[in-house]
Amino acid sequence: MKSRILFAPLLACVYLCGMLTADAVTDDWRTTAEITGYRETPRYEETVAYCQRLAAASEFVRVQTIGSSPEGRDVVAVIVSLDKAFTPEAARATGKEIVLVNCCIHPGESEGKDAMLALLRDLVVKGNGKGDGLLDHAILLCVPIHGVDGHERFGPHNRINQNGPSEMGWRTSAQNYNLNRDWLKADAPEMRAELDLFHRWTPDLLVDTHTTDGADYQYDLTYTLERFGDQHPAVRAWQEEAFDRHIFPELTRRGHKIAPYIVFNNEREPKEGFDVGVTKPRFSTGYGAAWNRAALLVETHMLKDYHSRVVATYDLVKAILEEIRRAPGGLRKATAQADRETVEAGKKFDPERKVALDFKNGPGSVPFEFLGMEYRLEDSPVSAGKFIRFDGTKPVTFTVPLFNEVVTTHEVVPPLGYIVPAAWTVVIDRLRAHGIVFTTLSKPLTREVETYEFEHVEWQASPFENHHSIKEMKFHPVKKRMTFPAGSAVVYLDQPAAKVVLHLLEPDGPDSLVRWGYLDAIFEPKEYGEEYVLEPLAREMLARDPKLKTEFEDRLATDPAFAASPKERLDFFYRRSPFWDERFNVYPIGRVFERVGE
Repeated sequence: MKSRILFAPLLACVYLCGMLTADAVTDDWRTTAEITGYRETPRYEETVAYCQRLAAASEFVRVQTIGSSPEGRDVVAVIVSLDKAFTPEAARATGKEIVLVNCCIHPGESEGKDAMLALLRDLVVKGNGKGDGLLDHAILLCVPIHGVDGHERFGPHNRINQNGPSEMGWRTSAQNYNLNRDWLKADAPEMRAELDLFHRWTPDLLVDTHTTDGADYQYDLTYTLERFGDQHPAVRAWQEEAFDRHIFPELTRRGHKIAPYIVFNNEREPKEGFDVGVTKPRFSTGYGAAWNRAALLVETHMLKDYHSRVVATYDLVKAILEEIRRAPGGLRKATAQADRETVEAGKKFDPERKVALDFKNGPGSVPFEFLGMEYRLEDSPVSAGKFIRFDGTKPVTFTVPLFNEVVTTHEVVPPLGYIVPAAWTVVIDRLRAHGIVFTTLSKPLTREVETYEFEHVEWQASPFENHHSIKEMKFHPVKKRMTFPAGSAVVYLDQPAAKVVLHLLEPDGPDSLVRWGYLDAIFEPKEYGEEYVLEPLAREMLARDPKLKTEFEDRLATDPAFAASPKERLDFFYRRSPFWDERFNVYPIGRVFERVGE
């Protein structure tokens, strides 16, 4: 009797923590959110244990560790496949669409995690254990907690704008990285784990679940889809057919109010409207588009109750699986076409071909019937400014401009490929992190390549994501004969990840490695000449070269600041002498337009 008395509380504790295995005495599969009436979200260990319990209960589920965090926590992925296709190779062999749902990249935004725990359970535990046909044509991957360390910085005061749960994780990682700014630069170990999963499985659709910060309105779910020049036309066409004509209308039928992701152009005046455009590859949607993949950002509304937000996310992912069941094969066909055409385009150099790298919104707009809340501007006795006050009890509809014109700001004529010097390990490391195919030189190679010479570089004053990134730069292409040592990476663009390569290696890319500051050393002069050495050198050069003398005198006559600076005047000659560092301000990566022979 004593043993039973002692065991009963222990069993209750284990159950509440979600630790029961498949052969445990209870068949209660409720999630922590459901048990607590959506007041709470489970901690990291509870979440992983629930996933492991699902795997123990179903032969169609596998939990895999894909990496670890700086604080030593495993980042896990759940794979659900009726074919038991638990490897990328086996999954691709099925011909089924692969859907990756990423949760808690911002750990305080936890409804994706709780929605997916419930949906995974309903797919493999309830009914016949096969999800009522929802997985007949799809393989589902889920990362329930991407930011595992930030998730465990748990507390009630982590999301000032958010209506529940009672406690949640922190927005950033233990290293203070915002992981949804890290898809391309790949600084964080958690992102490296996610990228390894992504490039091995190359899912056809990436769904990234979030909660908004921002204004009050009636919508319980907003979204971002890459619809413009950065998305392959075949994938864009599938998105329009699947989401606009089927998935989003189905969500409306289920009682949800949905709209494109809303960030007002003027946060104090919603009637001035908002933009829809192209996201940079630092974000999940921009990165997915660079890989020719459909990518959806989900943003439930932070002021709606937690139950409503979880249900909205649950219904969205379920509707996606229903759409794949309704029209199987269409998404896989679109991504395969996109990959095939990308590879084909990369096989030859075309001087007329241009690839857009960055965009901005133009002035064009369309009227949008916005389901908002009554609001007014009030004077603040605290800030002495004005602030907007919403009345969430008074829904109103008004027409706003939706700015949907997108114009290209930076584009490039792609080369056939690139050569990255062996010394630039930070660049080669990023190529590996993104699953980019390259070879390495077995011996030194000297040849003429095209590269860039920088004329002006200006950095941001404050750090952003642990970098003082470049705010402004001017450069021009140059032809140079360069020697690349053995071990240098040769990257060609006849691969599906070609656009990822362009975003990494072309300086004009909005998230290029140059812009993030990974090659800042090329902008630092390391040698210099003393005045007493440069003075006679300059006189010798003037006496020997009449053309140089004319150039110097013209500069004196047209540039007063130059004429008034002894240092700049001497530097004029140092830069034109054989002692000048020929690598200063020169991009070390070469663009090549024909195959590189060894």
